[in-house]
Amino acid sequence: MTFRNAWRTNGFAALLIGVVILLVCAAAGIGAAALMSDGGSGALAIVIVVAILLGLATLLGLTGLTIIGPNEAKVVQFFGRYVGSVSEPGFFAVLPLSEKRPISLRVRNFETQMLKVNDADGNPVEIAAVVAYRVVDSFKAAFAVDDYEQYVATQSEAAVRHLATTHPYDAHEADRTSLRDGATVAEELTTELRERTETAGIEIIEARITHLAYAPEIAQAMLVRQQASQVVAARQQIVEGAVGMVGLALDRLSAQGVVELDEERRATMVSNLLVVLCADRGPQPVVNTGSLYN
Repeated sequence: MTFRNAWRTNGFAALLIGVVILLVCAAAGIGAAALMSDGGSGALAIVIVVAILLGLATLLGLTGLTIIGPNEAKVVQFFGRYVGSVSEPGFFAVLPLSEKRPISLRVRNFETQMLKVNDADGNPVEIAAVVAYRVVDSFKAAFAVDDYEQYVATQSEAAVRHLATTHPYDAHEADRTSLRDGATVAEELTTELRERTETAGIEIIEARITHLAYAPEIAQAMLVRQQASQVVAARQQIVEGAVGMVGLALDRLSAQGVVELDEERRATMVSNLLVVLCADRGPQPVVNTGSLYN
């Protein structure tokens, strides 16, 4: 069984017809009762019975009136049997004596609980995500799962756990995706959640990580590791730039004939330039004013 539109008609027209029938039945019954009190025939009793039965049938028919709000659907069940859904907002009349279960089609969002899991490298991390979704199939949301809101919440936590265990917090290799790669990880999480919640008639609009951190017991050690990695990377870039600058300086000095340096003096100049360019603080120059014995 799949989603289908339930039979419906204009509620205002059905209400108007029902009121008119009730008034006619009431007038006919009252008139027939008055005539019978004056000694009328037995046919008037039949009129009264018909008026009562028709009035009861009309009242039963009016039980099918229902109001559908914007971004809302109602699943119609007739004595337990699914007869369709009404998703168009307005005032309608459906099958009488039917159960009309409301299903919200509005966009909803919730944030998962902060989960503590191990990433792909085995490091404990704390992670949470926010998920935006809406119901697109009222039949599946009503009958495929017991509680679609709880189902989405449970599947979201499972998807976040799976995501955290398949990616490292930090990717030290270029071909690996880390949990800190926001757009890529969000797309992967959204795709997985769409596959998990399709059974419940849910459309996942967006899923993004809102909290990501190392667990407190290793946070300080990992902070030191990150700082060391950044320092090493910065030093490597500084050394590469300094070597290029030293080579350029020696080539320019030789090309323009400014000074002729032997191998020993070239080595000394290279050493001094590297010390100046790679030092943590500004250099303090020492001026050689000549030898004391000269």
